[in-house]
Formats: sequence, C-alpha cells, structure tokens
Amino acid sequence: MELLFVVLGGAILGLAVRYLLPGRDQHGAALIPAVATLVAAVVWVAATWAGMAWDGGWIWVLAFGASVVVSVAVDLVLVRVRTSSDEAMLTRLQQGVAA
Repeated sequence: MELLFVVLGGAILGLAVRYLLPGRDQHGAALIPAVATLVAAVVWVAATWAGMAWDGGWIWVLAFGASVVVSVAVDLVLVRVRTSSDEAMLTRLQQGVAA
C-alpha cells in the first residue's frame, strides 16, 4: 500500500517540477512526471530491500528527494539539448534554402 503512495507522491512532485521549470514546451506533458514516478518507486523498493523500514521517515525523504533531483536534472538537460538541437537544425535549414 505504501508503494502506491510513493508512486502517487512521485507523480505529483514530477508535475510540480514540470510546471515550475522553464522550457516545458521542449518535451511531452507526461515525461517528467513519469521520470519522477519511476525514480520514486525504484528508490523506495531499493531502500526496502536494503532494510529501511517503510514506516520510517528517511525512506520517504530518500524516495521523494531522489525523485525531485533526478526529474529536475532530466528536465534541465533535456531542455538544453533539444533547444541546441533545434537551433542547429534551423541553421542547417536556413543554409540549405539560401544555397
């Protein structure tokens, strides 16, 4: 049952990351929340396998913290890569039209 709450919390945090960071027009609406959800679930399961108690506070902090950190990193990198890729393609297209 706790895994359900962790997945839901990861999805909510992913939505928050999506709408708090700029550049959300560079990726799909569900990508960052999906990444955050996946990370929260994987970290939770890994922490329970490592022996952390599900009713302890640190497992929640670890799962949600990792979820936010990874989703922010993915968002920032993805926006930077896609923006530079779009600019490079626009330059190539403009050179092709001018030639």
